[in-house]
Amino acid sequence: MSLRTALPLAAVTVAAATLLSLAVGTRPVPPAAVLDALLHGGSSPDALVVRSLRLPRTEIGLTAGAALGLAGAALQAVTRNPLADPGVLGLSQGAAAGVVLAVSLGLADGFGGYVWYAFAGAVAAACLVYGIAARGRGGAAPVKLALAGTALAAMTTGATTVVLTSSAATLDQFRFWQVGALSGRDAGTVARMLPFLAAGAVLVLCCARGLDALALGDETARTLGHRVPLVRASAALGATLLTAAAVAASGPIVFVGLAVPQLAGRLVRGSGHRVLLPLSALLGAALLLAADVAGRVVRAPAEVPAGVMTALIGVPVLVVLVRRTYGRKGTVG
Repeated sequence: MSLRTALPLAAVTVAAATLLSLAVGTRPVPPAAVLDALLHGGSSPDALVVRSLRLPRTEIGLTAGAALGLAGAALQAVTRNPLADPGVLGLSQGAAAGVVLAVSLGLADGFGGYVWYAFAGAVAAACLVYGIAARGRGGAAPVKLALAGTALAAMTTGATTVVLTSSAATLDQFRFWQVGALSGRDAGTVARMLPFLAAGAVLVLCCARGLDALALGDETARTLGHRVPLVRASAALGATLLTAAAVAASGPIVFVGLAVPQLAGRLVRGSGHRVLLPLSALLGAALLLAADVAGRVVRAPAEVPAGVMTALIGVPVLVVLVRRTYGRKGTVG
């Protein structure tokens, strides 16, 4: 698919997913009523449902999905691993650990209070992973980053489980956030996310040329004049900010950061990260909104959380990616 086609098509897909998110639910709202509620307000039942319930939910889906898609594309470039996602450096697990610690100590109550602690946990995880990987010969090489991230993620998950199993109150509050969902968040959640999202997006997008060079190998990137450690650290920090904001707002949403960059890469084969990164952001927003809408209708009038739907979608995608990535070699690993 050409570049002139891919980006407009992705934008149209996001617009369609947004309209579905505002219109579909226990109380269906006609598209004309949705547009009227957004443009003219009003106090009708449809207008109140759209503006007070579905609009904040849709905004969170757009921002969290775009953040996860962008972060996944950056991390796959940093680690040169097509199966990497924001969990590969332990970022999601670090954010979850920050939330658990805050809840267990009584420092945070509700989704609005999770943002800062999720951010702190994700940043701490990223610093630890990078510090461990940077030691020794070769610096923070992709394989070392992935190994350090996997080890830290396992350790963090174990520590989080210990806290949760020893505190019923913490577990009861945390489990509603841990499943990953867009509902139940207040209208100010997106506003709290925006500083982290903006900073993370700027960092990642500014590294686009450097990420193109990293794909050719560290030595080639140095020959082309790029500071490899700086590019890798800047992109990883940007992905950390994006992941922390998304996880704090919506909980740990899996597979968006894994599947979306792969889809974007297949739509615009051979394109650089200046195209791949914004395309991943658009597709991430569309995928998360589509998963949320699907969760509303698959068991209506009950709902399946968006995090569960992305997992159901992502498992087949992961199997296909593994087969395509390693199938030619006849072995995995």
